[in-house]
Amino acid sequence: MAARKRKRKLSAKAQKRTIWSFLALLIVAFFAWSLETYGIPGQNAVPAGTSSSLGGEGTLRVWYADIGQADCQLIQTPQGKNILIDAGEAATGEELVQWLKAREVQELEAVIATHPHADHIGGMAEVIKAFPVGTFYMPRTADTQTPTTRVYEAMLEALSEKGIKISAVKGGMTLYEEEGLTLKSLAPLSDTYDDLNNYSIVSRLCYKNRSFLFTGDAETQVEKEILSSGADVRADVLKCGHHGSETSTSAKFLKAVSPSAAVISCGAGNDYGHPDSAIIKRLEKSKVSVYRTDTQGTILASCDGDTISFETGLPGVK
Repeated sequence: MAARKRKRKLSAKAQKRTIWSFLALLIVAFFAWSLETYGIPGQNAVPAGTSSSLGGEGTLRVWYADIGQADCQLIQTPQGKNILIDAGEAATGEELVQWLKAREVQELEAVIATHPHADHIGGMAEVIKAFPVGTFYMPRTADTQTPTTRVYEAMLEALSEKGIKISAVKGGMTLYEEEGLTLKSLAPLSDTYDDLNNYSIVSRLCYKNRSFLFTGDAETQVEKEILSSGADVRADVLKCGHHGSETSTSAKFLKAVSPSAAVISCGAGNDYGHPDSAIIKRLEKSKVSVYRTDTQGTILASCDGDTISFETGLPGVK
């Protein structure tokens, strides 16, 4: 009898252990499901560039692509619209298409070619072929300065094949808007310039209480024109003109913009010495946080309308 009673006690202990083991497995399974569904607090649930990085409700995302010694920015609005500013060199056109698809871009509400230099419009032909485009914006240049480069012609051919008309931009236009968000042009303000850089479309993106300024390759002459126009240039994030060259981001313009952060798009070890050391010192002296694609890869700025957070080291266009 004693032996049988002992055997029953052991069986009860075993049952108790089994129950606790089962409960532990349930807890582990629930924790794993929670991580997969909601992510670790303070971190992304999935890597940037997949669906959770796109157009989350109430979130504006601005990507500054690491695309070498060139320019390319992607705006993804809270309502899930995609706006592309510039498209890098022709050599990375196909890679840019794949980079955009990795961010779940299926169509482009608007495309802005800031000015017709190869490091800004080189990949446009491939982009136009790959995606439906709502509105295509570009500045009107003087007839004597109309480019005859192959990349420019390829872009025009791609637009023509898809029946897309060019919308010429001057300062003071609304390029896109949705609830709580507007994208307006500040330049160009003149009909002719000596340098194609100064035809650059300069645009200001405002989302609720925060703003971003995109400057293409606009130089000091254009910065002065914008300030003289009385336009509101204040921005929390400034994309420095002309890859951080000394020709742009003048002291007066920087003071008027008064950014808390600046992004410089340039290639590692480029032959132009971009960004210029004087510009870096000017930004640092103004206590502006500097982000660079040549040293930090693709940069993502996420904004809820009140705060802006930055992620660096994200995949570039390679």
